Amino acid sequence: MSNEMITNTTVLTLDSDTVLETAQSKADLIWHEIQNAYRTRKILTGMLGGIEKTETGSLIAIIYYKDFRTVIPVTEMMINLVQDDAHDYGELSLRQNKILNNMLGCEIDFIVKGLDAKTRSIVASRKEAMLKKRQIFYLEKDANGTPKVHEDRVVQARVVAVAEKVVRAEIFGVETSILARDLSFDWLGDARERFHVGDHILVRILEVNTEDPEHITVRADVKSVEGNTSKENMKKCKVQGKYAGTVEDIHKGTVFVRLSIGVNAIAHSCYDSRTVGKKDNVSFVVTHIDEERNVAVGIITRIIKQNL
Repeated sequence: MSNEMITNTTVLTLDSDTVLETAQSKADLIWHEIQNAYRTRKILTGMLGGIEKTETGSLIAIIYYKDFRTVIPVTEMMINLVQDDAHDYGELSLRQNKILNNMLGCEIDFIVKGLDAKTRSIVASRKEAMLKKRQIFYLEKDANGTPKVHEDRVVQARVVAVAEKVVRAEIFGVETSILARDLSFDWLGDARERFHVGDHILVRILEVNTEDPEHITVRADVKSVEGNTSKENMKKCKVQGKYAGTVEDIHKGTVFVRLSIGVNAIAHSCYDSRTVGKKDNVSFVVTHIDEERNVAVGIITRIIKQNL
């Protein structure tokens, strides 16, 4: 029996009261949903699954919405790059390509701009979806004159890109960079170990600047939502105490160690003859506690295990 015959016939299932959905019938339902979204300008959400170049050399982002391939031209991806003497990014398309590469796997909102029913191809715009969200969450106000996204509110954000020292998050249509120091009260040597593209995270809005839908900036952090456990853990830390820890970072001769008791520590010297490196497990002796900075200060006495 051909696939075509199966799709046009109700399949008799083992449980005779249920109707089995075929792949074709599921696809038809999703296509109907996409057609409705096109008519109503409803925002849909898919995954950035690929980056391609057209025959003319233009960059396009490939979004997958429930297995349907959706094309978004790079001009509709809302990748805003300042091009001036202070921001010399080189060739614009190369920079855009690099940003899209870092975003692979992230969630993308889009509004369908065009459909071809015959080939079931879709062209969409992320920019229009983001501008629509900005209008709803930043510009429209409630009875008290307050927008949905405002200073000091905790909101959910999407991680759209991650580098060693920064996380790029999208907060209801506005992208913002959150530096490592604002991600956690713990020493965080590499943000990629804790945050991943596609994650949903809670952030606190620290500042919102709104001019119009095209010009909205947001500053946010993650650490104030998570809270500072180091402060409480510091009570377990004793001067001259020896603790195991992990080297999180090394900067200008200062070694940043996260102690196993949940305390941030810094060392300026290491008694081990080997060179200490990131992610090494070490033995750490506390010489004094800096209460103002909430860190233990001391010496690395031995490298227990090197992260080779």
